[in-house]
Amino acid sequence: MKFNCSQQKLSKALNTVSKAVSTRSALPILKGILLKAEGNELIMSASDMDISIVKKTEILCEEEGSVVVNAKLFGDIIRKLPGGDIYITSDEENNVTVKTSFSEFNIVGISPDEFPKIKDTEDDIYKVSLDKKLFGDMIRKTSFAASIDESKGIITGVLTEIERDSLNMVALDGFRMSVVREKMANEGEKKVVINGRLINEIKNIISDSEDEEDVDILIGSKNASFIFKDTKAVVRLLEGDFIKYKDILPKDGSCTVITDRNVLLDSIERASLLAKEGKNNLIKITINNELLVITSRSEEGKVKEEVIIEKEGDDIEIGFNSKYMIDALKAVDDEHIKIIFKGSTSPCLIKSLEGDSYEYLVLPVRISG
Repeated sequence: MKFNCSQQKLSKALNTVSKAVSTRSALPILKGILLKAEGNELIMSASDMDISIVKKTEILCEEEGSVVVNAKLFGDIIRKLPGGDIYITSDEENNVTVKTSFSEFNIVGISPDEFPKIKDTEDDIYKVSLDKKLFGDMIRKTSFAASIDESKGIITGVLTEIERDSLNMVALDGFRMSVVREKMANEGEKKVVINGRLINEIKNIISDSEDEEDVDILIGSKNASFIFKDTKAVVRLLEGDFIKYKDILPKDGSCTVITDRNVLLDSIERASLLAKEGKNNLIKITINNELLVITSRSEEGKVKEEVIIEKEGDDIEIGFNSKYMIDALKAVDDEHIKIIFKGSTSPCLIKSLEGDSYEYLVLPVRISG
């Protein structure tokens, strides 16, 4: 194998493909990136068996071939080299040379024969094309609520639900739930659940991508492929039925509040400075007439914040984990929001003033004393 390419292009491509490199496997091959020079393209592949990424970048190829290199070492070398052309070669013993005008590295590679085959989604294919920015934004607004406890099974994932007239994404961890909906016409219906870590990597690929083209999604029974202009990611789907989230969403409430989202977020963030010193990041919210009062106390001190609101219904006093409220409010783009309370022991619902484009459910924390 023998080719040269731009340091900037190669470094950027490595940032994308490295997202699939295993950090936990004891197998050296899964800590590597497959380099394959073919035509005038360098095809780089990485896989941790849960997510596989294939990235193409333009090169000047003198001799086709392939080799596997240690992802961390190779990536560190490329990123540290100055801008300009890089010349890369490998021999029959998989020894790799990386050269510039003033630098030369010789590193030991691995035979490409040992690298796992990255298969396309082949069976029971359902295909949908989505606006990349829209899809990435929906991931951002939901994935934070997925459980990070691997023992929790299906709720470590984000549900992507394709219905005839909408695309819905849902995540929950037992303490909060995020639901985001986007109206669109689809052919047929499909539900898949993707691990939160993996779908966040898809979001990162979208962020790294500069082209304006849609992302094509191919869904099979075991995995889903996300296809961009020069990048393909294949992720393993979680097995099992997702929680019937529609049954969890409250249908009514005893107190409805409309308020400025940024003002409320800033107030809760300030109150959380002391909540972090206590237990459960606890803040207490008291709603009385046109005032929402946030208080928190710990051994370090106490804090009181007041927010002007519009209110309908009963007064209420309720406790929350401040982190869960902050996460939900940060995910919302609207200037004003509606919050529906049912009681001091029932979850609250944060939603838009009109429609149901998003709904965030947050469970309360019992207030002692």
